[in-house]
Amino acid sequence: MNARPLYAVATIAALFALGACHKKVAPAPAPAPAPEPPAAAPAPPPPPPAAAPTTNEDAMRARDAARASLTAAIYFDYDSDALTDASRASLDAKVGILNASSGVKVRVAGNTDERGSDEYNLALGQRRAAAAKRYLTQHGVADAAIDIISYGEERPAVDGHDEAAWSKNRRDEFEITAGADALNPAAQ
Repeated sequence: MNARPLYAVATIAALFALGACHKKVAPAPAPAPAPEPPAAAPAPPPPPPAAAPTTNEDAMRARDAARASLTAAIYFDYDSDALTDASRASLDAKVGILNASSGVKVRVAGNTDERGSDEYNLALGQRRAAAAKRYLTQHGVADAAIDIISYGEERPAVDGHDEAAWSKNRRDEFEITAGADALNPAAQ
């Protein structure tokens, strides 16, 4: 027998034997898919507007602040019924509240210090109250929502006979006469 064919047959047999004994290797696992980015969290709801009270206590505080702003006194220079910058700022706050609070009525009481005659001081107090009313009505407040009165020197806020006392007595005071329950604090 020829060695060549025998060698070929032996090689083929060996290959088959090796192939039969060979363990199948599991294919390499496919690479894991890239993780998807997390879904964006929904945006939180917007906070309630600052002007809107969230509780009854907040509503009461806002109404009290509106009442305090509306009843805050304004002050005048000596022997004058001209509104100061501070007085106009205070009246501007009152305008917003009064325009947003239908049914609210106020009384403006003009006052003076003790210097001057009774008649002069009553007239000056009247002019001071009228100046505040004029400013408010020129800024949209209904004329019928404001009454004026003068007390002259008869109702001092501070007793004393010096400039410190007199400067506190030269004033307009504001009193809510109707509709206090209708105050709209959101208008501040």
